[in-house]
Amino acid sequence: MDNKALRELLEQMLESPDKHQLRAVMENRHIADFADALDGFSAPQAARLLDLLTLHDHAEAFSFLTEERQAEIATAMSRNDLAALFSQMESDERADLYNKLTDEQRQAVLPGLAQAERDDVRRLASYPEQTAGALMTSDYATLKAHWTVHKALLRLRLEAPDKETIYQMYVIDKFRTLLGTLSLKQLILASPDTKIADLMLTDVVSVNVADDQEDVIETIRHYDLLAIPVLDDEQQLVGIITYDDAMDAAVEEATEDAQKSGSVATLNSSFKDISLGRLYSKRIGWLLLLVFGALFSGAGIAYFEDIIARNVALVFFLPLLVGSGGNAGSQASALMVRAMATGEVQMKDWFSLLGREVMVAAALGFTLALAVSGLGWMRGGPDVAIVVASAMVCVVLAGSLIGFGLPFILSRFNMDPAAASGPLVTTIVDATGVLIYLGFASVMLGL
Repeated sequence: MDNKALRELLEQMLESPDKHQLRAVMENRHIADFADALDGFSAPQAARLLDLLTLHDHAEAFSFLTEERQAEIATAMSRNDLAALFSQMESDERADLYNKLTDEQRQAVLPGLAQAERDDVRRLASYPEQTAGALMTSDYATLKAHWTVHKALLRLRLEAPDKETIYQMYVIDKFRTLLGTLSLKQLILASPDTKIADLMLTDVVSVNVADDQEDVIETIRHYDLLAIPVLDDEQQLVGIITYDDAMDAAVEEATEDAQKSGSVATLNSSFKDISLGRLYSKRIGWLLLLVFGALFSGAGIAYFEDIIARNVALVFFLPLLVGSGGNAGSQASALMVRAMATGEVQMKDWFSLLGREVMVAAALGFTLALAVSGLGWMRGGPDVAIVVASAMVCVVLAGSLIGFGLPFILSRFNMDPAAASGPLVTTIVDATGVLIYLGFASVMLGL
């Protein structure tokens, strides 16, 4: 059954619900397909269809929906159903949903949870967004150093159904201080009488609960970890971040950077589902800023109006020159933003990279100058050719250095380097290019 057929079946289920038929169909389908098929159904309809699944499958299907869609469907669920769903969700996803609910919904759902679950939800939901604390889960397996492998395996069998992952376990003392880590493979292959203290690795890579999620993602990627422990300031284990959760966060970060690179404020929701009003508000701010930024280009042209009037051939090359500068700046900015995002480049690398960028930009400028000098000769003679070629070198060099330096400047003021977007760089370089080009013309042509 393809996705279209599954959707048609769900439409039939709204008319005549049949839990047994749906569950029989879903036995051979991934639960993510069910979540995809809910797309297009209203929140009340989606809530009714989810209710046809077992509670476990309900929670799993719910996890494949966006947080915005989850919150929308939650409003159509009864208090008891929502509390039951919360009890089945993984701790980190439960906390994310809790943050999306209204105060009234939170007060309705908390009494339906066990005290331990309530405390866990409040604790995880209290961490700031974009931090390790907001990304971590409290569903992890712990061991004690004095246990034997035999005892550890017995305890693990009991706890495994409630844990998000058991491939990596963490050894703690009575104060929850992290002592070491141990993989499931090590545990299975070891002798039953071996002490955990003799097997565990004590050199553990970890992150602090307040660390930025970008740093967490980079650490997991660098060390190729399945999960990473999260510690508080007292070095106590408070949670773990799994590889799949880190990759989900990486996708969000990449999406956010892509939106910023287009001079769009972060949408924080699916592009397909966002309302017209919110989409307008996310885009208009940057556009207004860029419009007023473009006025500097107009002011430069107006300042050199007499020069342009006396040599009209200069106008022909104006879009070509400022466009080349903007393109060079966009290239440099894109390379630098990405390098900073992946941790390849840091603030301390500024001076070492500056010299290389100058040489590359100069080479690009001279190449483009050579390409357009013949055209300048044809349109305005040798004098115009010299002006166009000289201005091209300087405009490309200036554009490249602006695109190269702007991400560093933003980072220096604790702003996201991704805001050094193509449109922003182009707007700045356009104004600079106009001044450089017409300034060269006024000096070299004696106008």
